[in-house]
Formats: sequence, C-alpha cells, structure tokens
Amino acid sequence: MTQNALEGVHPQAIVEPGASLGKDVTVGPWSYIGAGVEVGDGTEIMSHVVIKGPTRIGRNNRIFQFSSVGEECQDKKYAGEPTTLVIGDDNVIREGCTIHRGTVQDRGETRIGNANLLMAYVHVAHDCTVGNNTILANNATLAGHVEVGDWAVLGGGTMVHQFCNIGPHSMSAGGSIVLKDIPAYVMASGQSASAFGLNAEGLRRRGFSPEAITTLRRAYKVLYRQALTLKQAIDAIREEYGDSPEIKVLLETLERTKRGIVR
Repeated sequence: MTQNALEGVHPQAIVEPGASLGKDVTVGPWSYIGAGVEVGDGTEIMSHVVIKGPTRIGRNNRIFQFSSVGEECQDKKYAGEPTTLVIGDDNVIREGCTIHRGTVQDRGETRIGNANLLMAYVHVAHDCTVGNNTILANNATLAGHVEVGDWAVLGGGTMVHQFCNIGPHSMSAGGSIVLKDIPAYVMASGQSASAFGLNAEGLRRRGFSPEAITTLRRAYKVLYRQALTLKQAIDAIREEYGDSPEIKVLLETLERTKRGIVR
C-alpha cells in the first residue's frame, strides 16, 4: 500500500496487512478493511464499514456507513472456501447494505457491475450477478444465485427468490415477491409478482425509439394476451419481430428461463 493510500485512511480505521488501496482512496473512522481486499482509485469508504476478502472493488465507488461487504455467505453448505466478491466502478452502496461472497457450489463469485445504486439495507446474497446501471431501492433483497440485468429497477422491499433472473430494463413495484423470472422490459408487481405491462416510460427515458417501444408493446401482447404457452409465444414473437435487436434481448431472457416467467 502506498504512502498516498495511507494518507486517506482515518487514524481510527483498521486496514489489515495484505489489503491494497489505490490512489485517493479514503477510509472513514471505525471502518475495517481486511486482508485480501483490493480497492480501486478514488473509492470513498465512509465510517463503520466492514469489508472482508477476497474482494475486489473498482474505481470511484462510494460505500456508506454500516455496510458489510465481502462477508462469508449465509449458505449452510459454505465451509470457509476462499470465494470472491467483485464490484466494478462508479457504484453507490448506501447505508447498511450487505453483500456476500460466492460459493463453490456455483462459480465461487458474487459480481456487481458498474454505475449501480444500492439504496439503504439492500441485501445481495452469494453468487448473485448484478449488471450495470441498476437501481435496487431500499430493503430490496436478492437470494442466492439471482441475476439482475442492466438498467433493471427493483422497488423498495422487493424480495427475489433464489435462481431467478431479472431481465434488462425490467422493473418491480415496491413490496413485490418475485418467485419467477421477470423478462426484459417487463414491469411486475404483487405477492407473488405478476406482469402488469411494458416498462415504456423507463425505455423512453433511456432513449429507445418510438418504433422500438411499439414493437416491444406488440411482442408483450403476444406473450401475455393471447393465451399461448411460453414456447408458442417465443416462436410467434421470433417469426413476427425477430429482426429487432430489442426483441432479441427479450427472446434471450425468455429462452433461458428455468423457473418460468411471471405471468
């Protein structure tokens, strides 16, 4: 660790030998950085944060007080194996978040991408994958092995069952209990969650063209309004709209499902 890195560490913080801090990293009072933790340049760690390794954190992240990052998971099969947590760049991790490392029963890694906002008290369990530019609102909870696609938004208090996939640009309403996959672009709500429309407003905000949104609306009607099986809906959507790049993303989320989709 360089002298420059040490200058950003508060005297009442603990940084264990074997931790690595990049340039312009700050660590607030009463925070703990364990051995095997790597923190990239410009990352800000507030007070009372615990980070354990093996964990790699990228550049320009902000981790707020009372968060626990890189702790061993709560899976009873975990037996102390050196699994990892990887966090990308430009993330904001608010107060009281808990993010656990992976298990050897999966790929041994929990991964969070770039430019995500994890609001207060979010939990990301072992072996989850969170993409880029997502928002997980207060108290959203991901069970183990969950995948969250780019630009997805989980409303406050959303609870996601293990092994579910949350598609890109999808959205859940606050308080939803998600027991099956949410396809790309779909909004879901309820206990248990069901589909209630296309996330058209989110798509408009992200610059999707009116033509693309119209095509996705039509595909949504095929999927949810024509009483088709999932396979029948996939075949019909591909035949009618398969050349659309947006539809290809939707089809990918439909075809990979193992738990089924919210209906």
